[in-house]
Amino acid sequence: MKQHVDLEAIAQTLDASDNYRVLRKLQAPQFTNGLARPDERLAVLVDVETTGLDPTKDEIIEIALVRFYYLSDGEITGIIDVFDQLRQPSIAIPTIATEITGITNEMVAGCQIDHKSVEDIVLSADLVIAHNAFFDRRFVERSFPVFASKPWACSMSEIDWIAEGYEGTKLAYLAAEAGFFYDRHRAQNDCLATIELLSRKLPKSFETGLAALLRKARRTSWRIWAEGAPFELKDVLKARGYRWNGDNADKPRAWYFDASEEEKDLEISFLKDEIYRSDKQIKTTRITAFERHSDRA
Repeated sequence: MKQHVDLEAIAQTLDASDNYRVLRKLQAPQFTNGLARPDERLAVLVDVETTGLDPTKDEIIEIALVRFYYLSDGEITGIIDVFDQLRQPSIAIPTIATEITGITNEMVAGCQIDHKSVEDIVLSADLVIAHNAFFDRRFVERSFPVFASKPWACSMSEIDWIAEGYEGTKLAYLAAEAGFFYDRHRAQNDCLATIELLSRKLPKSFETGLAALLRKARRTSWRIWAEGAPFELKDVLKARGYRWNGDNADKPRAWYFDASEEEKDLEISFLKDEIYRSDKQIKTTRITAFERHSDRA
């Protein structure tokens, strides 16, 4: 006779010991059947798997969209539905992409993404979220222009995970630190893992991940361009957090820094006093959630 084993009791016993740490598998979500209340808003969590890292030449091979309700204070109140489709690219999927995602050429053969469904889902949303939005947004906007009409937020860069005690920002690492694991590198699973993280309270601020994300995403920031900065001062700029724009032909080939509203004047003064040593006119670009993480920023 097979004896019943209470795995959860064993897990709790191990958790109570200083010698073990238990990771629980992320369970399938419970979907809500109700219509949105007046105080609820709708977000879409998006994730794509691709043939490579360059949105100008690589292609989407899987897209997942997960819609969920949330309140303005950052509480997630229900997951609505999941959309997940594969796509056959114009070239064979590179071996490295298959190794990372598990998606093979046989799996995507003959597959196409329903553009109308994607458009309807995105149009229904008040906000689009991705974990590493700078990657996902540049890919999806090329295939689905509707994404450009929505404000975006990034759960990787717009939550201060380091200040909360984490040592990294990769999704699988954050999940493990939060006490769960999941089947990685498939779009739907990545979306659901991100929503789970956003629903939980952060270990130091005790606000939900989504609350922290919304607060940061709602802020206006400024891209400050160090056009024509002396070459010999590039290390000074890098040490201060400036990045080089060498690929985006629509923007200056120059160092730039993304500053908050509070940091803007200080950063302009730094450039004038320490870099140019003159009253040079500094180019600035205002950035909101509608432009942030995109090639338009």
